[in-house]
Amino acid sequence: MTGSGLIETLAPRIERVAGRLPRRVFVLTSGPVWALWNKTFLASFPEAPIVLFLEPGEKSKTLASVEKLLRQMARGGGDRGSLLIAFGGGIVGDVGGFLAAIYMRGISCVQVPTTFLAQVDSSVGGKTGVNLPEGKNLVGSFHHPLAVFADIGVLGTLPDRELRAGLMESVKAGIIRDRTLARFMEEHVDEVLARDAKALEKVIAASIRMKASVVNKDEREIGLRMILNFGHTVGHALEQATSYKALLHGEAIGWGMIAALFLARKRGTVSGSQFNRLESLIHLYGPLPKLKLKAKRVIAATGGDKKNVGGVRRFVLPIGIGDAGVVEDVSPSELEAAVEFMLARADARPAK
Repeated sequence: MTGSGLIETLAPRIERVAGRLPRRVFVLTSGPVWALWNKTFLASFPEAPIVLFLEPGEKSKTLASVEKLLRQMARGGGDRGSLLIAFGGGIVGDVGGFLAAIYMRGISCVQVPTTFLAQVDSSVGGKTGVNLPEGKNLVGSFHHPLAVFADIGVLGTLPDRELRAGLMESVKAGIIRDRTLARFMEEHVDEVLARDAKALEKVIAASIRMKASVVNKDEREIGLRMILNFGHTVGHALEQATSYKALLHGEAIGWGMIAALFLARKRGTVSGSQFNRLESLIHLYGPLPKLKLKAKRVIAATGGDKKNVGGVRRFVLPIGIGDAGVVEDVSPSELEAAVEFMLARADARPAK
């Protein structure tokens, strides 16, 4: 559900979805989010939930954090009838969903995303998990939430950099599946970046519809759903190569999309004019940060991507605007050329 004022009426909304409010409710959140929104969040609950905290940042998206939180749930009296609410950004949503998937072999979960990125992408589709030093999201499970409540009101406190990074996932949605969304984002960039409620709701709703439609056709990512990874092969490698410290996820995906667009232009799945249009669209929602990396380091990091099968790197390439496909025959020289192009583009951009 997308709209305004959802958080302050959350408990009755959960009751309508679940049939009743469980006896034991846990909330996983971060300190900054809870400090801003705890009074609003708690307003509709007859009894305060047990609040669990996760430190902000990818550094907390680990198995060690999961074990600590699981033990807190056990000490808090969690049972198989308990409910976990993930209230925060994408990391809270990923870890919270994973906790719900494995505690007591699975309890119910509700996602209440507080960042744009989480609202349009990570809260939808049931993917949960944590990172290993060897790669991003290598440990996880598919565990669909009972409901997702995307409250546009919380975006008013979101830093501009995080909003722009989140919008990269909506740009992705337009490029691979919804040319109408891509056109809207081209024509209404000022309204979207100014957080106009109608413009944001249109972008969020269209992004969610696109992802939900794809997930419904391929829940376990064995076919069509793989197109949602456009920009992620190189994007995840950038995150790993920078130790998850220099880039927000959406920023890494933005650069990853540019690398993939380069491959698409070379292979002829997009024309030169389409390449220019789509690269310009990505930069409209920038600026993307500079990249102080060597190509060899980025290329090596692509080998740890969880989408690889049998040592083959899988790439999602756009086919025109509004369609995409998966290729498994990208040669080492093609990959090197794409990464070199991306790094050259990053070096030429104004510093953020």
